[in-house]
Amino acid sequence: MRTLAITQNITVDGSIEMLTDWFNPQGQGQVDMADVLEESHRQDRRADALLLGRQTFEDFRGYWPQLTDDTTGISDYLNQVQKYIVSSSLTDPRWENSTVLAGDPVKEVAALKAREGGKDIVLTGSIRLAHALINAGLVDEYRLFVYPTVQGRGRRLFPEGYEVPRLKLVESKAFRSGITLQRYAPA
Repeated sequence: MRTLAITQNITVDGSIEMLTDWFNPQGQGQVDMADVLEESHRQDRRADALLLGRQTFEDFRGYWPQLTDDTTGISDYLNQVQKYIVSSSLTDPRWENSTVLAGDPVKEVAALKAREGGKDIVLTGSIRLAHALINAGLVDEYRLFVYPTVQGRGRRLFPEGYEVPRLKLVESKAFRSGITLQRYAPA
């Protein structure tokens, strides 16, 4: 069975919703993000599927494929990776290597995980989809890039009322920018 990993950028206070400018995927000279980018590429090499909800997919599709001067390699990766979009309304994804999963999200993702072979499946953004998959017990790993900022508001990966079985820390890594990676798996 394939691993389903949720990879999220998250504030110290637990927000994954980007309501302010705390997250900048390209760094753009503000902070040295080279080691964060290196870790991201390492994780990308272990994955061959990106799982997204419709809104996150449309946000990505509206930004990354149009970049002509992306020196990070993120747009190249996103253009070539197999993308699975969970949506009941999207019919034509209009982005290469994209497949719409229109059925029940939990059943669709469980079937995707059960496929033989393949590498990791990574979900990023897609808050409602993440919540559904966490609730269904389908998540094998949480990869949290914790940004040294407090937003004070915004939706969370684990909202009030969610109970997640005990987690074990798999890895903890600090980067020059002050961002940390915390990897957890169900205990």
